[in-house]
Amino acid sequence: MLLHSNILGEGPPFIILHGFLGMSDNWKTLGRKFSEEGYQVHLVDQRNHGRSFHDTTFDYEALAEDLKHYCEELQLKNIVLLGHSMGGKTAMVFTSQYPDLVSKLLVADISPRYYPVHHDTILEGLSSLDFNTIKSRGEADEQLSNYVPEFGTRQFLLKNLYWIEKEQLALRVNLPVLKDNVSEVGEALPAHSNFEKDTLFLKGDRSEYISINDEAIIKNHFPLARIETIKNAGHWLHAENPTDFFEAVIKFIN
Repeated sequence: MLLHSNILGEGPPFIILHGFLGMSDNWKTLGRKFSEEGYQVHLVDQRNHGRSFHDTTFDYEALAEDLKHYCEELQLKNIVLLGHSMGGKTAMVFTSQYPDLVSKLLVADISPRYYPVHHDTILEGLSSLDFNTIKSRGEADEQLSNYVPEFGTRQFLLKNLYWIEKEQLALRVNLPVLKDNVSEVGEALPAHSNFEKDTLFLKGDRSEYISINDEAIIKNHFPLARIETIKNAGHWLHAENPTDFFEAVIKFIN
C-alpha cells in the first residue's frame, strides 16, 4: 500500500516526515514555502497516521520500508529528507539503509539514542474521547484537558479529529496499534547504522531531546553531521519558530 501524501511544487524531491501523532497537514505552511524555493515537496503521512493506511505492524523498519516503496512508486531519486521527532528516526533508519536514494538529511529535534516511553498520558487522554457522547471539537478539547493541560499540545492532537459522517467524530490515528507499540517510538538507531553524506540536526533551545551528550552519538552514526540550535523553540521547533527553522533548512539544502 502506498503512503498518502500532499505534493507541492516542482523541482528536486524534498520529503518531509511528521512526528508521532502528527500528520502531513502540520507541515503545509512550511511545505508551501519550501516549494516556492524550487523544490517538489512531498508531505507524507506515515502508516497509522493522517490519511495513510492502518496496519498492525508499527516499527522503524516498517516505516522505512513504506518510504522506500513510496520513492520507488513515484520514481524519486536524490531526495532531500527531513524528519521531525519520530519522523526523524524514520529518516535516520531510511538513510542508513538506502543511502543512494538520499542527497541530504535533516533531523528535527531527535537523537539516534533510546528514549523511554513518555506519551502515556497523551494516549490515555485520546483513548478517553468517547465519540458516542462527544459531538464537537470543543467537547473533545474539554475532555482532553483533563489529561493534557497545555493548550498548544491539545490543538496539535485535535488536528486528528475528523467527521466520519454527519455528527460522528473520529480520530485519524490508529490509536489501538499506536498504544500497543508506543515503546517502538523511542527505540535507538541500530548500532551499525550510518550515513556519510551532508546531515543537519536542528534542536530547539528549550527542548531536552538533543543534549550535549548526544553530539558524540550523532557523529558516530552521521560523521558529516552539523548540529544547529533554533532559538525560542521547544520540541515543536518548526511550529514555534518557523522563520528561523525555514532559514536554517534552506541555507543547508541550497
